[in-house]
Amino acid sequence: MHAQHQIQESGSQHAQAARSLLQANLAYGESNSGELSHIKRLQARQECRNYLAEALNLEPNNAGALGLLGRVELDDGRLEEAHRLFNASLDAQPDQAQQYANLGYWALRAERPALAEQYFLQALDCDRQSAAAFCGVAHAKRLQGEFDVAYLHYRKLLATGAEWDSVYSGMLACAQHLQVDRADSDLALDAIALLRRDGLPHQELGRFVGAIISQQYDLTNPHAEIFLDAASEDELLILALQKTLMPSPEVENLVVLLRRAIIAEVAQTVELRDALQQLTLAIGQYAERTGYALAAEDDEERLVATINESIQAQLAMGEPQDGMIGSLMISAMYGALFHQSFATQLGQWNLTDWPLALQPVLAASYYDRANEEAIKQNFDEKAAELCLEKFDVAQSWPAWSQLAFRAESSLKTLMATELKLPTEQLPDTLRIMVCGAQSGQRALELAKYLSDVEVIAVDESLANVAKGTRMANEMELSNIVFWPWSIARRFVADGHQVHWIEVGRLPSPAMTDVSLAALVTDATTAGAVVHMHTAITEQTPGDRHIRELIAEHDLEPTRATLRQLRRLVLENPTQASWQELLKDENFFSLGGCRDRWFSPQDSAQLRELMALVSNEVDWKLVKARDADGHSLATQPVQQQIQAEALGSEVQSLYGQGLSVYFSRRR
Repeated sequence: MHAQHQIQESGSQHAQAARSLLQANLAYGESNSGELSHIKRLQARQECRNYLAEALNLEPNNAGALGLLGRVELDDGRLEEAHRLFNASLDAQPDQAQQYANLGYWALRAERPALAEQYFLQALDCDRQSAAAFCGVAHAKRLQGEFDVAYLHYRKLLATGAEWDSVYSGMLACAQHLQVDRADSDLALDAIALLRRDGLPHQELGRFVGAIISQQYDLTNPHAEIFLDAASEDELLILALQKTLMPSPEVENLVVLLRRAIIAEVAQTVELRDALQQLTLAIGQYAERTGYALAAEDDEERLVATINESIQAQLAMGEPQDGMIGSLMISAMYGALFHQSFATQLGQWNLTDWPLALQPVLAASYYDRANEEAIKQNFDEKAAELCLEKFDVAQSWPAWSQLAFRAESSLKTLMATELKLPTEQLPDTLRIMVCGAQSGQRALELAKYLSDVEVIAVDESLANVAKGTRMANEMELSNIVFWPWSIARRFVADGHQVHWIEVGRLPSPAMTDVSLAALVTDATTAGAVVHMHTAITEQTPGDRHIRELIAEHDLEPTRATLRQLRRLVLENPTQASWQELLKDENFFSLGGCRDRWFSPQDSAQLRELMALVSNEVDWKLVKARDADGHSLATQPVQQQIQAEALGSEVQSLYGQGLSVYFSRRR
């Protein structure tokens, strides 16, 4: 009877442990749900821990519970404990595909992708159908720079139905590194799938998609024929025009030719036929994204001026919307509707009063600009724009539509796990200042994906401040503000402190009253982090030559001047001095050209800041990454910083393209 009682008790314990493990798995699933807030996910994570504690109390060698607890520890950044638990699970039950896959993801977190690949292959030896392990191989290949192999792995995962965010995100990351040297229908279908997928930063696909389109239309062949009707039915072309900016002179010329063909047909038939409307709207969105950089012939300009006069007359006569929709589509391909003489009369309608297909173009060309103009009125810097023509006012740059995919986390967790910094004394909410936030994508990602921060995004471009503010309002983010430098400096002068300073685009030489080094000194105290990059972009031979022309001829940053400077480059694409510039996506927007040529980054700001953080008494280098994002040993980097501070140019970090993190000691 005693033995039977022990067997019954053992069976009861096993059943209870199984129930606790089941509950733990359910709670763990909730803790990774993107639909829950970060706080609720943390609560679910703690519930998972509690259930696992119950299971392991009953069965200390329960392989499933040990492995799941390892996943929890891995997610919380405790890599050593996670590694121990995964191995303990394998000791209790060998040849588990799940635990080898977990070890693979542990190795990825430890920045050891080659080891990760070995673990994932072991998992596949145990279970050939493990999608998690196959996806892990793709991640490991990507992190080892084998982008083509990783890309094919992601494609196969999608084909088998594994349509996970991480698969799409990884495929997009690989696509940016692929060389497209021939027309490939499979690549075109991949690009369409990526552009259709919501929640991806489609703006990062421009180079990849542009290369595919260039091959499909044989754009490097001067004798290639372009058919308007075929282009109007090309789903990839239309999606690319709607969602990306393609850094290719050939693609830009294709868009110019298609736009000219559309307006030529309209001039002849006096109507915009239905079959061309989707392409027309897409070109309108694309032209706005370029800041209306696309060149137009005189006859096109004259016809568009006539169309704009017609729209103004129709509005004055009180004619209904339907009668002017086609004219608005044509007008939007050549200039912002917000800049036209009839702009105020368009304001009688809300955006949603217009047909659905027309709304994206009207939003970009009129309504968003009107909202941003209203935001600008709150800042003293607006006075400098009052003497400019409407179309000469700077446009925000970069152009982006979607934030990059990130898992929600907290800044304190990242400081503890990634930088190994103590966080016990930090407040519940940390303040980040992003200097040189541009149009705000990075700043908004920090505000959206970090649960314990408030973000101050600073930029010298009022257009960037306005766009960032509008996007934050649309995303309903209340923990971020966008300010010009004048307000940020006043904020620091009033004694306010920040816990993290992120240095983006450097101030231009025109910002004579701004010193990043002084700002860092005044705005931070012990424990604060400064994150910066050691290279300055926009320094090609072509940029230097154009800046010399600007200085020599005392040019102003008007739309006409920027177009003329771009034409100088585009008409001489084989000239050696332009080669590097023509590969830079910033060149393909008037906003990007204006920034790099008329407001270049001041290298003295970076040198002063690096001189400041080279003082090892006050600052400690806590992390360094190379241009590919791989972590570097901090000691050699610190020695280079010290050598440079002592006057050595041989060991200079300047221009090396590193991402470095410094913590203030006192």
